[in-house]
Amino acid sequence: MATPALDPSWVDDVLLAGRPGRPDAAPALVLDAPITRAELRRLVEQRQAVLAAAGIGAHGPGDSVAICLAPSLAFVANLLACWRLGARAALLDHRLTPYEIDQALQRLAPQAVVSAKHATGGPLRGFQDVQERVATYPGRPSDTPHALVQLSSGSTGPSKVIARTAANLVEEVERYVAIGAGVPQPGERIVCLASMVHVLGLVGGLLYGLHAGAELVIPARMTADGILAAVAAGTAPTTILGVPFHIELLSSGPTPPRLPQLTGMTTGGELVRAAVHQTFTDRFGVRLGNMYGMTEVGVIATDLFGEHRPALTPAPGLQVREEGGELLVSLAASPYLGLSDPTRWAGGWLHTRDAGTVDPDTGRFRIHGRNDSQVSVGGLKVDLTEVEHTLAALPGVASAVVTYEKSIEAYVMLREDATAEQVQAELATRLAAFKRPRVLRVVEQLPRTATGKLVRDRTLLVAASVKEGNTEA
Repeated sequence: MATPALDPSWVDDVLLAGRPGRPDAAPALVLDAPITRAELRRLVEQRQAVLAAAGIGAHGPGDSVAICLAPSLAFVANLLACWRLGARAALLDHRLTPYEIDQALQRLAPQAVVSAKHATGGPLRGFQDVQERVATYPGRPSDTPHALVQLSSGSTGPSKVIARTAANLVEEVERYVAIGAGVPQPGERIVCLASMVHVLGLVGGLLYGLHAGAELVIPARMTADGILAAVAAGTAPTTILGVPFHIELLSSGPTPPRLPQLTGMTTGGELVRAAVHQTFTDRFGVRLGNMYGMTEVGVIATDLFGEHRPALTPAPGLQVREEGGELLVSLAASPYLGLSDPTRWAGGWLHTRDAGTVDPDTGRFRIHGRNDSQVSVGGLKVDLTEVEHTLAALPGVASAVVTYEKSIEAYVMLREDATAEQVQAELATRLAAFKRPRVLRVVEQLPRTATGKLVRDRTLLVAASVKEGNTEA
């Protein structure tokens, strides 16, 4: 099959050109030090030459490259260089094991792999200092017009191969622009806590920031102090972009310093529990907005000022409808490579697998949890999301995940001095008996995906549980 042409001009036109009033000398990125737009453009050109020397782009657009780098200036430069050559970039999380990386490469079959020859930085670092290397791989050119390939986070099962075209990425960037209020504006700052390997940090942080002329800041350390230091380091209006895990991190610990430049925080991923939402807004005195999206689409809906919580407003250009209790999102083409499953995409609609309801008057919708979170216990319907949120809100529980096999099971991280018996007793006052977990397993640390979502794979949860403190009702 002939390789379709990928027009690389969008990288310059949409991302590197900047905005009127934002000169090339203005910082585009801030890691250890500010990187101006002019410096970034030079780095991209240098990496483009290295990739070209490895054969990428030698026969025109359509080659394929896998990038496996930690968040870094090297990651940004290689990604943009790849796209500037008209190549398809497949992003692999640097935290994957060698086995997982090998499996992914066999699935994706790139022609070159960009990985770290040397990197400095520990697990709490927001970014690393990376010296990259480019190695050829016995893969093949892309036979589709996609510019980006990502693997889903796999919070509920095996990852999917998701592909997006350059046009689709540009459409999402323009959705952020069209949302307007609550989205960082030219000259403002985005302190990005979400990984650039995944859609929120990649498009909502990096690509939108470059397009809008908003300065993208990656904290040196992903601790509460490190994040707040990154906010305090500039005077321009600043938005934090992260996931619920980061909200809980910022909501704990000592009272933060006064941060007049902080205008708010936007979170993607799962809905923030009401108690955590209230704690954050009380502590910082700024808005906490919610964003709903998927790797397949990007941002789908928002409530950036918490005005309609828990309802969300579809982003401009997208439609959301309800069918049989499931939310469907308009999407012109299937986002999956190697998968033609009509239960996921058909006729211009993507099945989200999220249960929800749409208000016919306003178009806003509410998410009621995953469709697969609805179970039958003794003929009675139970929403595992409700059980999980109720459990996580108990004073002695730091975090919780609820699953269903033959019965409802809970996996909890306890706060200091709390016991499983106390948790079961307190839960009995808040949930009917048929909704309560039959087994409660205490874990030292709940497993999370690379994007910070709690993992609900029972095999991994059982492996993470400890024998002491487990109870059975």
